[in-house]
Amino acid sequence: MATRTPQAFICRATFIILFQLSAYSGQLFTISFQGSSDCGKESYFDISSLSCIKCGPSQVTSKSGLSCKCQVGYRILVSNGVAVACQRCPESKPTVTQDGYGCIRCPGAIGEDGTCQCPANHILVERDSRGNIQEEPTCEPCTNSDPALSAPDSTGSRCVRCQDTFINTSLSCLCGGSNILAGGLCLPPNSLPNNVVASVIFAQLALPVQSVWFSSFLYSSAAACLLFSNRTACQALGNMCVMNMYSTSTVSNDACGLYNTIFRTTAALGHTQDITHWRTHMPWLYYGDQPGLASRVLQTEPLPIGYSFGGTYQNTQIQLIAAVYNAGGLFLRWENLTEGAVQLCPDTVTRQQAAYTFGTAYKQSCVLSVSEVLSRFPEPLFYDVFLVLRSSQGERRLVALPVLNFNLQFNGQFVNQDSYINNWYLTRRLMIVDTLSGREKSLSATPRVIRMATDIRIRFQLVPLTQRGEVYPPLITVSYTDILITDPLTQTISVAFSMEYEMDQNEARVKTDIALGVLGGVAVIYSLVKTASWKRRIVSQMIDLETIVKFLLFYAGDLANVFFVITMGTGLYWLIFYKAQQFVSVLLPLPEQEERFVTYVGCAFSLKAVQFLHKLLQQLSVDIFLIDWERPRSKALKPMAGGGDGRSAAPVSIWRTYFVANEWNEIQTLRRISPTFQVLCVLFLLEVVGFSSLALRDPWSTLRRLPGAYTPPDSQVLRFGLASCLWLSVGLLQVVFFTVFHERFVEDKIRQFVDLCSISNVSVLVLSHRCFGYYIHGRSVHGHADTNMEEMNANLKREADNLCGQRGLLPNSDTQTFQIAITDRLRNQYDRILEPMGRRNGPSRLVDASANPFEQSTKAYHTMNRFLGSIIDHAHHEMDYIVRDKLLLERVIGMEFMEPIEKSIFYNDESHSFSDVLFYGNEATLLIFDTLFFCVVDLASQNFILAAALTYLQQLVFRLIRDAVGRKNLAAKTLVDKRFLI
Repeated sequence: MATRTPQAFICRATFIILFQLSAYSGQLFTISFQGSSDCGKESYFDISSLSCIKCGPSQVTSKSGLSCKCQVGYRILVSNGVAVACQRCPESKPTVTQDGYGCIRCPGAIGEDGTCQCPANHILVERDSRGNIQEEPTCEPCTNSDPALSAPDSTGSRCVRCQDTFINTSLSCLCGGSNILAGGLCLPPNSLPNNVVASVIFAQLALPVQSVWFSSFLYSSAAACLLFSNRTACQALGNMCVMNMYSTSTVSNDACGLYNTIFRTTAALGHTQDITHWRTHMPWLYYGDQPGLASRVLQTEPLPIGYSFGGTYQNTQIQLIAAVYNAGGLFLRWENLTEGAVQLCPDTVTRQQAAYTFGTAYKQSCVLSVSEVLSRFPEPLFYDVFLVLRSSQGERRLVALPVLNFNLQFNGQFVNQDSYINNWYLTRRLMIVDTLSGREKSLSATPRVIRMATDIRIRFQLVPLTQRGEVYPPLITVSYTDILITDPLTQTISVAFSMEYEMDQNEARVKTDIALGVLGGVAVIYSLVKTASWKRRIVSQMIDLETIVKFLLFYAGDLANVFFVITMGTGLYWLIFYKAQQFVSVLLPLPEQEERFVTYVGCAFSLKAVQFLHKLLQQLSVDIFLIDWERPRSKALKPMAGGGDGRSAAPVSIWRTYFVANEWNEIQTLRRISPTFQVLCVLFLLEVVGFSSLALRDPWSTLRRLPGAYTPPDSQVLRFGLASCLWLSVGLLQVVFFTVFHERFVEDKIRQFVDLCSISNVSVLVLSHRCFGYYIHGRSVHGHADTNMEEMNANLKREADNLCGQRGLLPNSDTQTFQIAITDRLRNQYDRILEPMGRRNGPSRLVDASANPFEQSTKAYHTMNRFLGSIIDHAHHEMDYIVRDKLLLERVIGMEFMEPIEKSIFYNDESHSFSDVLFYGNEATLLIFDTLFFCVVDLASQNFILAAALTYLQQLVFRLIRDAVGRKNLAAKTLVDKRFLI
């Protein structure tokens, strides 16, 4: 028998531990909603368990509804603060004394409550001077003298029996001997430590304050809670623990230490509402002290409801209700939090109630005067917050909301400020303002320090992969600030309240990283192809520093496109799926979760700016020459002596070349869109039509909001997705319009330029790389273009009637534009002709001072004109060329497979790709750069108007730079005097 007893004890203890652990895992803490009005006449509302409890036999509910009393004609037999036992009065003494403990015979009338009634200004004297009940009471003034155990009540209306603790402890109204008088109670010795910690430590100020409230009521509340299971005393003790920020340590005689001691000591009383953390007769303060409980409470079992933004089952209303207690532990009321109980900033009811619409990111902040706080909150109120769930039958169930108090200390550590959830200690009761614990001298004095909840957040977390709008129990996070009172009239405090909604973003983050890695790898390969193509076009085989820099520049542009595609795709995903969903399946990233997204946008803009500047510098340094095919005509002179006719060659006019140069200069900044219309249209859609409302952090897709309604903050992700989508959409529509309609039916300046070259008898050679460029064949099929109007019209008519050859470079061909890959020998000869001009712009020691620069320029021009003309005419067999079509793969990757070793190669180019050295051919780069510039400025300023203005200014500045420097480069490379470039 003796050997089996320890084994049985161990088995029983193991079973109890396993049972309690099983209660922690996956338990959803819900209770039925009940108020005092729901209890009826035979039950009372228990402020500890927040439920109705049936009264004992011969008992009815008291007037307050929070306790029971004996029926009429019954006296109190036993009362220990927990239960009341009643006994019927004998027929000889049918009336109950006013204190309810005895039976008497009334000298006069009997009232409705079963007690004797006396005339006005009299009290019923039921006891003699020693406190004994008289056989027949009299109506006399109340006598308060020893040794009677009676005293007038606080209203002076009747004589009452002394407080029970005095009589039970000392059998008198005096708390003598070794008994302890605390908080108006007479307590036996050795029930609790005599020396309790009555100081409150305000950790932020490192200031301990000897609290008069704690000094007066901490010991008495703890003792009454422990010895008499006094519910109000237990609530008051719990409130003092809350005022002490739930902080626990090895000290067991402070407020939280006493609470935990009583919690463990009264384990035999069991728990209430089937919640193991909620001890009978005591407030529920903690979710246990075991590691890992926070994740079990917050992320194990979802709520049994689903939220929906639309459709038949639309459900967006959040109803929070709280049981409110005062500092003394009295239950005051059930309060609906939608009425602004925890929202300290003054605002309209409509705007405050917007906080409780699911999916609307609510944030309210303001600055309050300390004097206003002291007047509004003379004493703290304490809230046990619940979420109300309504069933289809109309039954209301309450879900307890845990509180994460950032000021809680466990053994001196602020464990709740850790990002690791399993280190958290969740609590239940919420306090908004504490103006009580910081009072030192008296309860009516101004507090030395006040503690205020300056940041309250209620956060909902979506269940992963849900399609029915399921969420886990909401979490209330609160951060308190300690304020040392010096001058309340001038001191201020900033407060904030917010509602947040989040989902697990790890999956989205992983997918984004995968997309970035894959597309980034593709960008590397494409950049290597571009670099290889560039090496071929400059006829270089060595991998040097210039090659590496060029690769990085190409890679910057391609990687910018990768970042842009990912960020824009992410923005559109959230914009479409969040705003269009009915049952909630996705929630927007929180502002702190958007930091990586904003970083990606910044990377896209920076890299795109590098690509844009690289292309701009390339365009500003291209080599270009205008080949004039016009030849002098013979001109008849006066008859010479001897009878012969004299004829001489008329000079060729330069004005055609000047005209072509001016037209080229004009189309350098030509774009496929109108930048002015682009800016105005996007701004009109965002600000006038109201598309900017789609970026708000709420589930509604309405473009117009009611005046006076709450406007939530914008989502950076939605704002970027909306702005980039609108900018690109308007830009692409413009491109389609210009390509399909304007260039076909109004004017196409690129093709008009090619026609102008043919009419002017001028060809254009553009070298964007050392040995690669573009050729526009402008040789006139009529032989001459320097003619009068009559001959010009006749030539155009012959061409329209197909009475002359075609304009193409090859016979019977209309192809006038080519991509060219020239040999190194041809390029060297090109550079030798221009070498004197290069020396003129070089160091002074290399310049021939006797040479006339105008003569040098003219000579170089005529030499280059003759040389290039002879190349086109196949006059140099060692520098000849062939004409062929590009392969499809060559066009796709932008690289030529054949190297021009012996002969140059002219590739037929029907797409007029010479526009690649103009703004016109780089519209995609310009459009994306403008989009990113607009979005980056907007994300930084949160102002679409400012972003539009700066974007337009940026476009204007770069257009002026391209115009000015491009004109200078055109004059230098074509040897045309820049004074003739208008």
